Order: sequence, then C-alpha cells, then structure tokens
Amino acid sequence: MGHIFTFDDAVAYQKWFDKPKNKHLTELEGRLMIHMLRPIPGESAIDIGCGIGSAILPFLKTGISATGIDPSPHMIHMAENNLGNRADLYSGFAEDLPFEDNAFHHACLVKTLEFVESPRRAIEEACRVAKNRVFIGLMNRYSIKGTGLRVKRIFANTIYDHAHFFNIWDMKQMIREVLGDIPVSWRTICQFSTGSGTITQKIECSDLIQRYCPFGAFSGITITLVPRLRTRPLELRCPADAPDGAVSTGLARAKREA
Repeated sequence: MGHIFTFDDAVAYQKWFDKPKNKHLTELEGRLMIHMLRPIPGESAIDIGCGIGSAILPFLKTGISATGIDPSPHMIHMAENNLGNRADLYSGFAEDLPFEDNAFHHACLVKTLEFVESPRRAIEEACRVAKNRVFIGLMNRYSIKGTGLRVKRIFANTIYDHAHFFNIWDMKQMIREVLGDIPVSWRTICQFSTGSGTITQKIECSDLIQRYCPFGAFSGITITLVPRLRTRPLELRCPADAPDGAVSTGLARAKREA
C-alpha cells in the first residue's frame, strides 16, 4: 500500500492549489496533458490518483467524460466539492482498478506514481483500462524544484517524505520493461521556478523547449497503446487414408476423386 493522504494533507493541498501562482502552474500541466493525449470531445478519461480533482478539470473543459479514483476519502471529498456532479469519483488503488478492460479512451496518472507502492503495477492497470493513450505526469527528479523538494524533506516533515521522484529516463525504462517496445513521447514544462511574464510564457509554450529540455519541473510522458491480438493454431484435419503426418488439401482430394 502506498501513501494515503490524510485529512491534513488534503486541506494543505487545497490551500496550495487555491493560490493564483499554483493554479497557473496546474493549468500549464493540464494544457500539456490535453496536448499530448489529443482527446476528442465525447471520449472518456480516468484520472488515477485524482486527489482534489485538479487534473480532471482540463478534461471537463474539453468536453471529455471524466472519472476519478483515489485511495484517500479526504481527497475524494475535496474533489466532490470542487467538481460537483461533473465527474464520477471512486475510492480505490492505482494498482487494482475496479474497471473493465478498455473501459476508457484515455487514462492519466498525474503526480501519482510518486506515492504508490508499485509504479509498474499502476502503469499496467492504467494501460489495461485505457484503449488509446495513457498520460503520466511526474515531478521531475532532475529539475531545480524536484531537487529542492528532496532537500527540504531532510530538514522538515512534508508529504514528499513518502514520495519517490523519477526522471524521464527512469520512467521510459520502466514503461519498456512493463509494455515492451511501445510508442512513448515526452515533454517538460515549468522551466522556471517563478514568473509568468510574456517572455516566460513564450518559452514555456515553445514546442522546441518542451521537447528537448529534460529539466522542467513537470514531465509529461504519453504512452500510445498498441492493440495486442491473441492467436491460436488453425486446426487442419487429416483424412484417414492419408499417409501418417500428411495433410490433405481440397485440391488433393479433388484429384483423387477424379
């Protein structure tokens, strides 16, 4: 079992999210997620480890039917307050989702894998319930902010005491180990710790920077799911008068009958 957020954790996160600067950062993350998933209005998505529902909002704004699941009842309560009846919310774990295969078009794990017990199992489950793409949002281990959070927990108790930080290469390797050779793409944003000016915005929105700079505070990775088909051997019947091990085709039978 990974870390389950307490009531105090949920309240603290809601207060953090309500600050204008942090809302702006969350909006940037949501725009990146939508850009990489490319959902079509009318499709469905599940946010695994939905927390207070902040990653569900971009789906709702895009006309996507959204579902959220989180193991913390306190986070679910906060999400209900923030989203009302616009999304279906469930209590459950990322490693054992209570949904059928291919139940959603898309799935996302936004700042979720850092806190689960088995990231590999969570990725497997996300890919099981989704049929088009899976988006993974990470707090980048190699960013200035990620380094700061890891240093801060040495001197003070924070929710990040329970977090395992990843980088893009860690996650790509894990995905390959779980799913094999499957299409994976990545981007990073939040290259700066502060600032929302015009120049900063242009840099943040630059596809070149997002695509080739691996040090942004937030990393987005998209898995494009490839259908896997089960096959079985085709049974060919051998007539009784055929030699041992020989297979009689329709043409051969026709010749014998003639």
